[in-house]
Amino acid sequence: MSLLARAQSDASDDAWQQVAGLYASLLRSWLTRFEVPATDADDLIQEVLLTVSRELPRFEHSGCAGAFRSWLRTILVHRLRDFWRSRKYRPAATGGSTWAEQLEQLADESSNASREWNLEHDRHVMARLLESVQPRFEAKTWEAFHRQMFDGQRADVVAAELGMPLNSVYVARSRVLSTLRREAAGLIDE
Repeated sequence: MSLLARAQSDASDDAWQQVAGLYASLLRSWLTRFEVPATDADDLIQEVLLTVSRELPRFEHSGCAGAFRSWLRTILVHRLRDFWRSRKYRPAATGGSTWAEQLEQLADESSNASREWNLEHDRHVMARLLESVQPRFEAKTWEAFHRQMFDGQRADVVAAELGMPLNSVYVARSRVLSTLRREAAGLIDE
């Protein structure tokens, strides 16, 4: 089961903790962009994650690429709107736009802000998933995968340098990719 599917089931508190840990720093970076004071950021992150936790069992992936990240972005936008509306202070937006206009851009699927969210989301989630699955593999298996996928080395070169049969190098890459795909299902769709 994917991490998302495990988190959706009530039986998996560990999976929910993984999801919360996966997203807290991404949410924090976006709250910083919207000038949420550090003293309020933790509370706002908790509000976003609480909403996700409460609504996740009812979340139905549409099958469209990016459905979950769009859903999460929408929750973030709503929480930010509520946050700024409840305060007298409004942040000074950059580039001559108001904070509300910047928030509307983030909400708009076709805007640059939304595309930036999508790209940053996928990079962030993949980096965290790589960190979380690495301990599941032997060091040599991970090294064979990493050299092929990130260093761009050919499998025969990796096999020779690591003293592994060529088939084992292919299997290592396949096993790690399979695990990553399973974990990322529904979180990263592209």
